[in-house]
Amino acid sequence: MSTIWVIFKRELSGYFTTPIAYVFLALFVFLSGIFAFYIGNFFDRGQADLQAFFMFHPWLYLFFIPALAMRLWAEERKVGTIELLFTLPVTMTQAVLGKFLAAWVFSGIALAFTFPMWITVNYLGTPDNGVIAASYIGSFLMAGAFLAIGSCISAVTKNQVIAFVVSAAVCLGFVMSGFPLVLDVVSGWAPPAIVDAVSSFSFLTHFEAITKGVIDLRDLIFFVSLGAFWLFANAVVIDAKKAQ
Repeated sequence: MSTIWVIFKRELSGYFTTPIAYVFLALFVFLSGIFAFYIGNFFDRGQADLQAFFMFHPWLYLFFIPALAMRLWAEERKVGTIELLFTLPVTMTQAVLGKFLAAWVFSGIALAFTFPMWITVNYLGTPDNGVIAASYIGSFLMAGAFLAIGSCISAVTKNQVIAFVVSAAVCLGFVMSGFPLVLDVVSGWAPPAIVDAVSSFSFLTHFEAITKGVIDLRDLIFFVSLGAFWLFANAVVIDAKKAQ
């Protein structure tokens, strides 16, 4: 745990050594507000809640999380510091977890900066704060799943742009897997069991269930197990690249 903590601190502090982190945080908060209060028609709906705010989170994460994850391993491989990292007494699991947790906490900081919106809706009305709290938890878990995918793909290439594009494409597939557009294509050749399996991988389906205020164990297991799978794949990829 001490080694993971060292890597975690190194990575998290690295985000704040350049202005990019502050631009990232400001842009995330700004766009969250735009989507919630203007595109989401918060004032026209006449309801004091953050439903519109959380509705756009999967789509915001399609851009922000791959942008956050693309540097995790691609930059290490590009500049050659990955070889130096593994000359230290660090295991593959410790390196993967340390980097992932730092990026996940950074995404949590970005999410925390949107708390004034929660205060605003309480000032304007009487929202169901339990639903809002559950939605924040769901959003943080979903960000972790997005990030695990992005971290794994970042390990595959030295090019951060390629890592970003591929990560965004893979995450889009998970977001849209429950859409009729996708299910209609699959149902044309696959049995109902396959169609149901594809639908069950939809981030939107699991996240929307949580935003209704019900934290189902199945939704938690989905995000946690998906993240664990991609982190395991991340470790396998790094181990294979290190052996080359």
